[in-house]
Amino acid sequence: MNSSTVTEFILVGFEQSSSSTRALLFALFLALYSLAMAMNGLIIFITWTDPRLNSPMYFFLGHLSFLDVCFITTTIPQMLIHLVVKNHIVSFASCSTQMYLVFCAGVAECILLAFMAYDRYVAICHPLSYAQIMSRQVCVKLVSTAWFFGLINGILLDYMTFRGPFCRDNHIENFFCEAPIVIALSCGDPQFSLKTIFADAVVVLLSPMVLIVISYARILASILGRASSSGRGKTFSTCASHLTVVILLYTSAMFSYMNPRSTHGPDKDKPFSLLYTIITPMCNPIIYSFRNKEMKGAMMRALRRTSLL
Repeated sequence: MNSSTVTEFILVGFEQSSSSTRALLFALFLALYSLAMAMNGLIIFITWTDPRLNSPMYFFLGHLSFLDVCFITTTIPQMLIHLVVKNHIVSFASCSTQMYLVFCAGVAECILLAFMAYDRYVAICHPLSYAQIMSRQVCVKLVSTAWFFGLINGILLDYMTFRGPFCRDNHIENFFCEAPIVIALSCGDPQFSLKTIFADAVVVLLSPMVLIVISYARILASILGRASSSGRGKTFSTCASHLTVVILLYTSAMFSYMNPRSTHGPDKDKPFSLLYTIITPMCNPIIYSFRNKEMKGAMMRALRRTSLL
């Protein structure tokens, strides 16, 4: 450690854009952030208070929305501030904390989505045993498992990112502290840390993906074996919303953490970072709300209760 050791980072973000472009981006991202917070907050409220939504699917959905609120609040407010101020400096500790929270919420969400796919598989393929298999106790254990792995995984990945000294360029070519970009700024050889994070991403992303693919393959086989076309349509509608969320989250995360660094660049990293930091958390409640009659009914009841107050 010497006098040139980096103690703070500069988030480049969109500072190279014109002032009019930054103003437009500020208005756009503020609207998306507000919509995501409002919709996820509403889902959290109705899934935790409406007695008609007491099934495991809505229990998981409430926790998914809570994770989305945590995830989006970790990155977007800072980006909005940096769009209107010139000082884009973040301390070493702030960058490390932000990265840990991103890892924690992101890993927990990936695992939770796999459990949600398993829940749909049991509900559709084993309806008579559904209540017994997916009991309240089992659901609590599954959600706790997702949170536990998120918390522990965040510690590992945060350590691997910041284990080496930083004495080179301190400009991060993104709007938040993303691990592969920060590791590239380290003075030492970044290959070990990058390979560790890649291996972790394989486990965290591909393992849940395997469970999701198996669950939906069996669901598809079950649907095709049914004679009722109306039953097929209802089942496809229920699963389509979950698959949409999975595709949005996993494709963007895989590009960010499983692609070689030679294929990355500011113009490529930012769109994918935006996809999983703001677009996915905003789409989750919209997809589940507008594709689900029970959710729409619960929202209407919640709005009526609010209007009567």
